[in-house]
Amino acid sequence: MSIDERLDRIAELLEVLVQRQTAKEFYEVEEFARLVRKASFTVREWCRNGRLMAEKRISGRGAHPAWAISHEEYQRYQREGLLPAQRMARVDGAAKCGDIS
Repeated sequence: MSIDERLDRIAELLEVLVQRQTAKEFYEVEEFARLVRKASFTVREWCRNGRLMAEKRISGRGAHPAWAISHEEYQRYQREGLLPAQRMARVDGAAKCGDIS
Protein backbone atom coordinates (compact mmCIF):
# COMPACT_ATOMS: atom_id res chain seq x y z
CA MET A 1 0.00 0.00 0.00
CA SER A 2 1.48 3.33 -1.07
CA ILE A 3 1.67 6.47 1.05
CA ASP A 4 -1.09 8.11 -1.00
CA GLU A 5 -3.40 5.13 -0.49
CA ARG A 6 -2.71 5.18 3.24
CA LEU A 7 -3.42 8.90 3.44
CA ASP A 8 -6.67 8.43 1.55
CA ARG A 9 -7.68 5.63 3.94
CA ILE A 10 -6.84 7.78 6.97
CA ALA A 11 -8.88 10.67 5.54
CA GLU A 12 -11.88 8.33 5.04
CA LEU A 13 -11.65 7.02 8.61
CA LEU A 14 -11.31 10.54 9.98
CA GLU A 15 -14.45 11.60 8.14
CA VAL A 16 -16.36 8.69 9.70
CA LEU A 17 -15.15 9.68 13.17
CA VAL A 18 -16.15 13.31 12.66
CA GLN A 19 -19.64 12.25 11.56
CA ARG A 20 -20.01 10.08 14.67
CA GLN A 21 -18.95 12.89 16.99
CA THR A 22 -21.11 15.59 15.40
CA ALA A 23 -23.61 16.74 18.00
CA LYS A 24 -27.21 17.20 16.95
CA GLU A 25 -29.63 19.59 18.60
CA PHE A 26 -32.18 16.79 19.12
CA TYR A 27 -32.02 13.00 18.80
CA GLU A 28 -34.80 10.64 17.79
CA VAL A 29 -35.43 7.70 20.11
CA GLU A 30 -33.60 5.29 17.80
CA GLU A 31 -30.52 7.54 17.59
CA PHE A 32 -30.41 8.06 21.36
CA ALA A 33 -30.85 4.32 21.94
CA ARG A 34 -27.93 3.56 19.64
CA LEU A 35 -25.72 6.12 21.45
CA VAL A 36 -26.46 4.68 24.90
CA ARG A 37 -26.59 1.06 23.72
CA LYS A 38 -30.16 0.40 24.81
CA ALA A 39 -33.25 -0.80 22.97
CA SER A 40 -35.53 1.82 21.39
CA PHE A 41 -38.41 0.48 23.46
CA THR A 42 -36.43 1.11 26.67
CA VAL A 43 -35.62 4.71 25.72
CA ARG A 44 -39.25 5.31 24.72
CA GLU A 45 -40.38 4.03 28.14
CA TRP A 46 -37.84 6.27 29.89
CA CYS A 47 -39.30 9.25 28.01
CA ARG A 48 -42.87 8.24 28.79
CA ASN A 49 -42.10 7.71 32.48
CA GLY A 50 -40.15 10.96 32.89
CA ARG A 51 -36.77 9.28 33.41
CA LEU A 52 -35.36 11.43 30.58
CA MET A 53 -36.25 15.04 29.83
CA ALA A 54 -37.78 14.63 26.40
CA GLU A 55 -40.51 16.31 24.42
CA LYS A 56 -43.00 15.22 21.81
CA ARG A 57 -42.40 16.77 18.38
CA ILE A 58 -44.11 16.46 15.05
CA SER A 59 -41.85 14.09 13.15
CA GLY A 60 -43.31 14.28 9.68
CA ARG A 61 -43.97 10.53 9.77
CA GLY A 62 -47.67 10.58 10.46
CA ALA A 63 -50.26 12.12 12.71
CA HIS A 64 -48.56 11.17 15.99
CA PRO A 65 -45.67 13.17 17.43
CA ALA A 66 -42.45 11.35 18.32
CA TRP A 67 -40.17 11.77 21.31
CA ALA A 68 -37.17 14.07 20.83
CA ILE A 69 -34.25 14.15 23.27
CA SER A 70 -31.96 17.19 23.34
CA HIS A 71 -28.19 17.01 23.15
CA GLU A 72 -28.06 18.70 26.58
CA GLU A 73 -30.16 15.84 27.98
CA TYR A 74 -27.82 13.32 26.36
CA GLN A 75 -24.87 14.99 28.10
CA ARG A 76 -26.78 15.09 31.42
CA TYR A 77 -27.61 11.38 31.04
CA GLN A 78 -23.92 10.59 30.47
CA ARG A 79 -22.92 12.49 33.64
CA GLU A 80 -25.79 11.62 35.99
CA GLY A 81 -27.80 8.74 34.55
CA LEU A 82 -31.58 8.49 34.62
CA LEU A 83 -33.78 10.90 36.52
CA PRO A 84 -35.51 9.52 39.64
CA ALA A 85 -38.51 7.28 38.99
CA GLN A 86 -41.89 8.97 38.86
CA ARG A 87 -45.12 7.44 40.03
CA MET A 88 -48.64 8.28 39.02
CA ALA A 89 -50.98 9.35 41.81
CA ARG A 90 -54.66 10.23 41.54
CA VAL A 91 -55.42 13.73 42.80
CA ASP A 92 -59.03 14.89 42.44
CA GLY A 93 -59.64 12.36 39.68
CA ALA A 94 -56.65 13.47 37.61
CA ALA A 95 -53.33 11.68 37.22
CA LYS A 96 -50.36 13.56 38.65
CA CYS A 97 -46.66 12.62 38.59
CA GLY A 98 -44.61 12.63 41.75
CA ASP A 99 -41.27 11.35 42.99
CA ILE A 100 -41.12 7.89 44.50
CA SER A 101 -39.51 8.49 47.85
